[in-house]
Amino acid sequence: MSIAKEFRDFAIRGNVIDLAVGVIIGGVFGKIVTSAVNDVLMPPVGALVGRVNFSDLFISLSGGDFKSLADAKAAGAATINYGLFMNTVIDFTITAFVMFMIIKQFNRVKTELARKEAPAAPAAPTEKECPHCFSKIHIKATRCPHCTSEMKAA
Repeated sequence: MSIAKEFRDFAIRGNVIDLAVGVIIGGVFGKIVTSAVNDVLMPPVGALVGRVNFSDLFISLSGGDFKSLADAKAAGAATINYGLFMNTVIDFTITAFVMFMIIKQFNRVKTELARKEAPAAPAAPTEKECPHCFSKIHIKATRCPHCTSEMKAA
């Protein structure tokens, strides 16, 4: 088998295509969550704690006094950007929680579908065969109605 044919067979399998779609949607979803955290969630939180812009929270390791992170970066100062780190942690937490909820629902639906597709258990037998005349009789019968032989209890 040629490598080109083998690769084509691999690439057109459903799982590979599903994975590619999942990665693309995941990347876009990550951008949406990042925007929601940075542009929607953090500004009100910053306003509540005293008009703080979390993106500008940093510690200068160079000893200089800078008004903003942009000023420190422009001056080439070494900084610990704990505000950006806080945004990233919140971003991750929200993304992880939403993905957890999506996977939880997906697994629930998958389990329900598997349960519906599972073959039903066979019904318990309601008849048995008389060992003497081979007639079908009720499972609880103690005597055959056809040949009157005694039956063992089921």
